[in-house]
Amino acid sequence: MNIDKRFPCVADMEEAGLPRLPKFMRDYLASGLGRGVSVRKNRTTLDDVELMPKYMSELEQPDHSCNLLGKTYDAPFGVAPIGLGGLIWAKSERILSAAALEHNIPYCLSTVATITLEDAHEISGENTWFQLYTPRDPAIRVDLIDRCAKAGYDTLVVTVDVPFGTRREHDIRNGMSVPPSPNFQTLWQMVKHRNWALRMLASGVPKFANLTPYYDAQALKNRRSEITKSARFIKDRMGVHITRGVIGEIRDQWKGNLLVKGVLDPDEAVAYLDAGVDGLIVSNHGGRQLDASPSAVSVLPDIRQRVGPDATVLVDGGIRSGLDIARMLALGADFVLMGRPFLFALAAIGSRGGDHVMHILKAELRTTMGQLGCSTLADLQSRLVKNP
Repeated sequence: MNIDKRFPCVADMEEAGLPRLPKFMRDYLASGLGRGVSVRKNRTTLDDVELMPKYMSELEQPDHSCNLLGKTYDAPFGVAPIGLGGLIWAKSERILSAAALEHNIPYCLSTVATITLEDAHEISGENTWFQLYTPRDPAIRVDLIDRCAKAGYDTLVVTVDVPFGTRREHDIRNGMSVPPSPNFQTLWQMVKHRNWALRMLASGVPKFANLTPYYDAQALKNRRSEITKSARFIKDRMGVHITRGVIGEIRDQWKGNLLVKGVLDPDEAVAYLDAGVDGLIVSNHGGRQLDASPSAVSVLPDIRQRVGPDATVLVDGGIRSGLDIARMLALGADFVLMGRPFLFALAAIGSRGGDHVMHILKAELRTTMGQLGCSTLADLQSRLVKNP
């Protein structure tokens, strides 16, 4: 691949990409909520993680391949589920799932994607995971899980940290709704970002494709637009506390790998594993749910200690480089997920962005491992500096 030398790191892609988005989409992608404390904390706590290089090592070429849930991946990172991804950048789900297959890393499709779970699996096959926002109606949940099984998925990710609607001040100010509902303010922002708007227009009327089977019957009666229909459905019928009972029902139905995303409390981490899940994703939802939540970095070591060395633990939050991936693995994670960096890359570079940023992250991780004297990912934990 010919690396685009204008963008040798995610920070450059973020700086170039965000201005290409209308403000309501830019704020939705990059911001958290409240005063943005949790978003900043995700970054600052990662920056504080120190790793000790070992120069007297018998290092050969670093190997960053890894085994997770019975499958070997080329690198220890994957694409996190990104709500509204296809509205932030047209066809982003198709672009990123195809790039993930090429790079042999996982791609996790959001429930609120603009392509169906069946289409996503057609693109990236067994590299595709499905992230479930649990509907209030158990029958819809059962059907979504059945669809995943029939489509050939082997990994289901249940997000547990969205039990109630959030109130994001920046979305209120700039006219953003979930999903976007055009008004004068948002239309003016689109006019000022013509290239973004033309891409969206060319990709067709946006809709949350996985949910249309469940609201179409009612929608036919009132002929609402796709945006309005999906907005009403999400507001009225999505979001629920994932109790032990709900997890148990999902575990009984789903025979594949089951991950729980949004774990921060060590006691809950143990409880989820006791309920039969196959792994945990330590996450504060990118700092987007509660502005007083701890960062994944601050709780990851405690969770690892509580669940033991054999439990499967993934993590996300604030990761922007191969160095950050190494930091998270050194803290005890088996694997990391990222969302925002991939959309920064698409906004900066276009359809080549997913492939580009995946190459960059792999190269940065190899460089970091080489500097630390780590031949394998398992060596990274021994490089963590034990700060007082």
